[in-house]
Amino acid sequence: MAKKKLIEVALPLEAINAQSAREKSIRHGHPSTLHLWWARRPLATARAVLFAQLVDDPSERAGEFRTEAVGAGLSDVDAHVAARVDAERQRLFDLITRMVDWDNLGDEDLFDQVRAEIQRSTDGNPPAILDPFAGGGTIPLEAQRLGLEAHASDLNPVAVLINKALIEIPPKFAGSAPVFPGAEGTRNSWPKATGLAEDVRRYGEWMRDEAERRIGHLYPKATLLDGTEANVIAWIWARTVICPNPACGIEMPLVRSWWLGKKKGKEAYVVPSVVNGRVEFSIGHDLKSAPTKDTDGTVGRLGARCVACTNAVPLEYVRSQSRDLGLGAQLMAVVAEGVRSRTYLPPDAAQNRAAASAAPNDVPAGELFDWPGRINVVRYGLTTFASLFTNRQLTALTTFSDLVGEARERVLHDALASGMPEGDRLESGGTDAAAYADAVATYLGIVVSKMTDRNSTLVNWYVSRESTSSTYARQALPMCWDYCEVEPLGENTGSFLNSLTWTAETIEPLGSGPVASVSQADASTRNYSGLVLSTDPPYYDNIGYSDLSDYFYVWLRRSLRESMSTTFSTMLVPKAEELVANPYRHGGRNGAREFFETGFEHVFERARGAASVDYPITVYYAFKQAETDVGGTASTGWETILGSMVRAGWTVTATWPVRSELGNRMIASGTNALASSIVLALRPRPEDAPVTDRRGFLAELKSSLPEALRNLQQGSIAPVDMAQAAIGPGMATFSKYARVVEPSGEPMSVRDALRAINGVLDEVLSQQEGDFDDDTRWCVAWFESHGFDVSQYGAAETLASAKNASVAGLARSGAISSGGGKVKLFAPDELPAAYDPRADDRISLWEVVLHLARALSESGLDAAGRILTGAEERGIDMTAAHELAYLLYAIAEKRGLTQAGILFNTLGSSWPEVRAAAASAADRPLATPAATLDFDDLEA
Repeated sequence: MAKKKLIEVALPLEAINAQSAREKSIRHGHPSTLHLWWARRPLATARAVLFAQLVDDPSERAGEFRTEAVGAGLSDVDAHVAARVDAERQRLFDLITRMVDWDNLGDEDLFDQVRAEIQRSTDGNPPAILDPFAGGGTIPLEAQRLGLEAHASDLNPVAVLINKALIEIPPKFAGSAPVFPGAEGTRNSWPKATGLAEDVRRYGEWMRDEAERRIGHLYPKATLLDGTEANVIAWIWARTVICPNPACGIEMPLVRSWWLGKKKGKEAYVVPSVVNGRVEFSIGHDLKSAPTKDTDGTVGRLGARCVACTNAVPLEYVRSQSRDLGLGAQLMAVVAEGVRSRTYLPPDAAQNRAAASAAPNDVPAGELFDWPGRINVVRYGLTTFASLFTNRQLTALTTFSDLVGEARERVLHDALASGMPEGDRLESGGTDAAAYADAVATYLGIVVSKMTDRNSTLVNWYVSRESTSSTYARQALPMCWDYCEVEPLGENTGSFLNSLTWTAETIEPLGSGPVASVSQADASTRNYSGLVLSTDPPYYDNIGYSDLSDYFYVWLRRSLRESMSTTFSTMLVPKAEELVANPYRHGGRNGAREFFETGFEHVFERARGAASVDYPITVYYAFKQAETDVGGTASTGWETILGSMVRAGWTVTATWPVRSELGNRMIASGTNALASSIVLALRPRPEDAPVTDRRGFLAELKSSLPEALRNLQQGSIAPVDMAQAAIGPGMATFSKYARVVEPSGEPMSVRDALRAINGVLDEVLSQQEGDFDDDTRWCVAWFESHGFDVSQYGAAETLASAKNASVAGLARSGAISSGGGKVKLFAPDELPAAYDPRADDRISLWEVVLHLARALSESGLDAAGRILTGAEERGIDMTAAHELAYLLYAIAEKRGLTQAGILFNTLGSSWPEVRAAAASAADRPLATPAATLDFDDLEA
């Protein structure tokens, strides 16, 4: 019988989640900064999951511990065995806790212990790991770090390139000195990929200098008001269209906002004026004349407004004009470097002439896919990739792209001069001069591609940070009216040197572990023989990887088609086989669902046919969208992938919720965004698996789900994710049976199983009310019926009788207001700011949780921590308080109380951070506000 692995029994989930969430604030040197890819899993999670997937659970050593006990003459053998199992499990937990800490990645002694543990559990022959949906490369990179043979494949060539750059190329040249003349002697040794990174840096700097020589005239300095010059950071443009009013007819600017900066004392905004039938722009600083909510900008979701005649202009007119005649553009402002802040200048003739003089050639070809809601620019006439850039941007990008090939020839020349034989090219498996030149060129091509994310007409000016956004600020290509053109030859965000610095820093720590294998392959048809899966597949229709990555592909192909001809053999990214449920490609919703479901069934069937009996596979999944009808609540995304697994013969043996968002980031976001993924451990279902009926399945669910729910809550899964997380243990019950038989004799569908799981989840959440005090049970019931609205006193009194509570007592406690025949629950924002549970003469769980939610939202973790400390001193069961936060979120979501839902979701998911704050803030005064962190300013 196969040994149980640690992932199938226990994990130090809180430590893993804390480090996974922390990664969001780590940028320099993080592999995610090499190149944009969507929905990456945290490295810490992947590292822990792979380790636990291969390492035996200590319970498998019970026989060894029993023999040890008998030999020692211990009378209580069972107690000894249990204690030894617990101790061994804690030792593994400690190893995982240290291993997932980003600060320990350079600790080779630690990772030698980690690798030795894997060797011990695999008899010195660990399996090769495959991620057939490798994407951004997280899983194969962590497999390589753990000393495992890593295999990565993806249908998307951009993903393939990212994986090659992370795990295939660096080990080939690990320990090699740079070949750039004079670079080798600048340090004594070149461990890992530091030599490769140094060459990327040096040849990249040559590219930047050569680009300056060729196109520097296109980027003049700004002339300040005192006549001195300053470096330009960005140019801010407005798209324009001809006003439809015959009496006006000006070229009217389409501007989202006139504001440039709002730092106190340094406010700046654009001031439009009409001079001789043309709009001109100046810069204003006087707050008395600043744009207001009603006067800020000229275009929004409902239409546009002409600044000259003030006529309303429908968006359909703008769309038709943009498609038929094209959109114009007018320079609104120039952002220059100041002594301590940005300097904003009105456009002048020199700046306009420089921009107009750019004449690009040999621009990337390719048509954009018209995808409503995701690629909206097509309806405005921006139908090609080249149309997303200004002429000056195209000139700069094509210049840098051309220089990639020229840099490769220089690398080859210098490598040969250093005594390296020429050898085969990189794609042919070479490791000598020709392959090395291809490798350096690959990273330089990535630098150029990375630049494009900040160098398009879809980049906004972020007023709050006074910096640029990125093209892919979200997973779409939406229309951008006033856009920002950055200076690519400087050192600012979006420049070539800035992208080069990020890339070189990412390469340096790479190169440890065995050389990996990366290939372009269709997951539904590839070979799985001899490979153990750990994968993060596409989430139904959440992200259209192929259409989004075409934006980068056309530039990567232009830069690297000579160096990586196999990877970039097609004009655009392959799409027909991509396992994403896109109704615009597969004949509507039903066709998209059938395509997705069939494709994944093939994936899991092929994996099942080659599955190892010794190791489970692991699959990450996160899909929040749900549909509710008379039959209950289910999710098409979950239904399709789980159905594919079950039909292919897999059973779920464990599920773990893993977080990827910082608690304080979730507080700042003000949204109930999905913060967790679920990791499923699966094994082949035995051929003789039993059959059960619906009644037996439901009984088992009701028996097993309460404990699973408490484990999820203790892991601080976000309440918004609870319904998704509960799918795991529910499907573990469902999938262990060959089939679950309905009363009709038909097998239960996965969709009906999901409805049943959601139904039992609701029951379990409600049953937790048994742990609440009487006042809290009254408040929960009232909240469920009335929310925070005013209602009749009579109804409140009737409910109080049923719950053994008192309306007068509730009013005295401060939970409700009562008078004039009306009763109302106080909402969190209506509660007093300085609440001390120790001074509350009628304390309830309800009051504590609402005050915690308010304090966390308004003042931060420290304030919430002090309330938690005070409540525990009063004997309040904070485990029950945590459970109440989950229940209140579920009620708020059903009632459509968005703001309340955000508060309770944040509280439930931030519980470990609140507890940590409580430990350090117990002795400080309750009213002290806590500082909060804003991670929006971090550059990627």
